[in-house]
Formats: sequence, structure tokens, C-alpha cells
Amino acid sequence: MKFYNRTKEIEELRRIQTRAFESRSRMTVITGRRRIGKTSLALRATQGDYPTVYLFVSRKNEAALCEEFAGLITAALGCYVPPEIQSFKSLFRMLMELAGRRKFNLIIDEFQEFFNINPSVFSDMQNIWDSLRNETNVNLLLMGSVYSMMHKIFESYHEPLFGRADAMIRLSGLGTHTLKEIMHDYRPGYSNDDLLAFYTITGGVPKYIELLCEDTDLSVEGILGYVVCENSPFVTEGRNLLIEEFGKDYGMYFSILSCIASGINTQGAIESALGNAIVSGHLKRLIEDYSLIKRVRPIMAKPRSQNVQYEITDNFLRFWFNYFDRNQTLVELNNFEYLLKTVTSDYPTYSGLALEKWFRQKLIESKQYSDIGSWWERKKGKDANEIDIVAISIDGKSALVAEVKRQHRNYDHKAFMDKVESIRTNILSNYSIETRLLTLDDM
Repeated sequence: MKFYNRTKEIEELRRIQTRAFESRSRMTVITGRRRIGKTSLALRATQGDYPTVYLFVSRKNEAALCEEFAGLITAALGCYVPPEIQSFKSLFRMLMELAGRRKFNLIIDEFQEFFNINPSVFSDMQNIWDSLRNETNVNLLLMGSVYSMMHKIFESYHEPLFGRADAMIRLSGLGTHTLKEIMHDYRPGYSNDDLLAFYTITGGVPKYIELLCEDTDLSVEGILGYVVCENSPFVTEGRNLLIEEFGKDYGMYFSILSCIASGINTQGAIESALGNAIVSGHLKRLIEDYSLIKRVRPIMAKPRSQNVQYEITDNFLRFWFNYFDRNQTLVELNNFEYLLKTVTSDYPTYSGLALEKWFRQKLIESKQYSDIGSWWERKKGKDANEIDIVAISIDGKSALVAEVKRQHRNYDHKAFMDKVESIRTNILSNYSIETRLLTLDDM
């Protein structure tokens, strides 16, 4: 599959590379969930006239790992690595000293795994880096997919590598324009329902895109049928992604994420659904340590407003918890035929929230708005007023208020305009309001 997009990231990485080779060594940290394309990006950005050493940190004995690395370094740089070097500290010092005589890229993938091999590596690297970076020319790229660990290594004040990174790049999914380009390449004449299914499952994650493009026809039926079947790589994907993040406490985190995926998205409702368990600490860690959920408040609400809902930020994980985790018995029984029927029947309703997210992402990509969100108010004894999308213009003078429906026939114009009047009264009295209905046709 060809390489799509990442133009800005490649430009930034090549700018950093130029600075590393013209002045002094640079350290860049690249993070992002597994399958997001960190390795492909790093290798593509370092293509050129200078050699690249790529080291993948697998969980094994440090001496065995250094022996493996020695062969890779010799192959990439044509230099001799003494066999007595059996610690990463010695290996890294050798590479940094070599960078005083020649210029090269050094990529270390799954860098956080040193926590499990030898945690002193981080302080050893700090000492070597601090003493040699100004006299050397290495373009050092450190990558990791366990967010909590990478966050701790580089952003915790008490960690040795805090403040050492010259740049930090966090990769997210590919944008709406790129997803359309891919669909055009692999399914010319695609429908917007096909495009929505593609986005609903992948969220723009390159590895998932590659799997679907190679093994399905990218129709709604083809996508769902491939994802929900006995041998699908997606069946265990959520568990594989998160078990390492959560460790032995994964049970409670999984329960909370399952609640949020199913629409139980306030702290009180989650605690009630989990037998009055206290989840405030878990929610905080899911936001700050793991970056898996986010707090959502009505647009223009005060930062400390208690009117808070929680949302899973990753499209695929929301799908996995809603269908695979909640139907684990069906998975264990290999009853994927029934599970697929459940998913297919529920999909038109389920994908409605993904459609809202698609349009919010398009508005973000347009760069025309200073704030984008949703709005709701709850009145005791009355139905909630909820508006799917509210976007405030850059100049702060106008606002877009939009209703999102899969099909136009599901739209109730009078009910929507009543809600518009309510939001005008509450928060938009000083704004010129544009109203819009957004459907599949507008993707």
C-alpha cells in the first residue's frame, strides 16, 4: 500500500534532521497509539543521503538485545562493534562518539520497553546525551506506543529525560480528505455510507486502513463482515492494545470504557452501572495518563462546570468495547454469525455518532473556527435540549449550529429550530447564527 499524507510531519522531521546535521544533535520524540504509522513515518522522513540505524526494543535480556543491535549498527554504518559491549549504556556511548565523526539517523522504536529491560538506561542516556550532544551530529528519533510510559519518561519532572527532547510529535489518524483519497483509489464509485463505515472502524489508523484495503471490497457489508469474523485480527485488537497500558488493574478500566462506549457517559451513571464503584481516580488516569478518553462539556461552558460527559477518543476502541468486549461470551463461543447480525442491525444507529465526529473533524480541518463542540442543557422534568455541533467563527461574530442525521427523512425542522432558539437565548445572543442540516450526502 502506498504512503499517504503525513506531509507536515515529514517536513518537520526533515527540518529537524537538517539542524541536527548542520549544528548539533537533536532528539525528537514520536508518540501515538499502536498501528498509527510511527515507524513508516520515521523511516520515510530519514530517507536520503545519510545512513539510518533502526533499533527495535523487544523485551529480552539486555546483553542479547545489544548483540542484536550490534549487527544492525554494523550493517547500517559499516563500523565494528566490539563483542564486549553488552549494555545499552556502552552501545549508546559508542554511537554518540561515532556521531562526532560522521552524521547519521538513529531511530529507537518502542523506547519505553527499556522500563522492563533496564530502567537505568534512561539516566545513562541522559548523562551521555548531555555531555556529547553539542559536539556530535546524530538525528535521534525515539518512538513509543505505550502512552502512559512515554508520557512519564519525557514529561514527568522527576524523570532523567525530562526536558531533553527538542521536539515532540504525536501522531493521530489520517484526516477526512486522505480517507476520501484512499477510498477513491481502492473503491472508485464508493458511497458515502461506505466511507462512513471505513471511518467508523479505522478512525484513520493506517494499519487498519491497510488491512481493510487489502482484504475487503470496502463496502459497508465487506468491512463489517471482515471485522466481525472468527479469524479477524480485530477481534483481540482492543485487548492487545490496552493490557500493557493497564497492567493487572485492567478489569476496572475495561468496565469503565465499556460503559462509555455504550452511552453511559457521566461519572454518576458509570458508578451506578458498576455497582456504586468509585471511578473518579480511574477516569482521571484514563484522561491524563492514558489519553484514551476526554471530558466533554457543552461548548462555552465554564472550565470547572460539573456538566461533564466522557467520550472515548479512538474510533476503533469505541467499536471494540461496544461490540467485542460487551459480547465476550459470543466471541468465546465463536458465534460470530450472531454477533455480525447484532452489529449489522445496530450499525445505522451506532454510526450516527461517528458521523457527528466526521463533521467535527472536517470543521477542524477547515481552520475557520476558534471553538467546535456540542451543546446540551438538562432541565428537571423535561427532555434535554441537545445540539450536535456548534462552531464559533474565528472572528467571534458568528456561529454554525448544525443537526446531524444519516438521512434527511429523520430530520424534524421544527424541533431543531426550537433548540436553536434555546441555545440563542442561553449562549449565542450576541452571535449571527447559521443553521445547517448535515447528512451522509454532505460528507
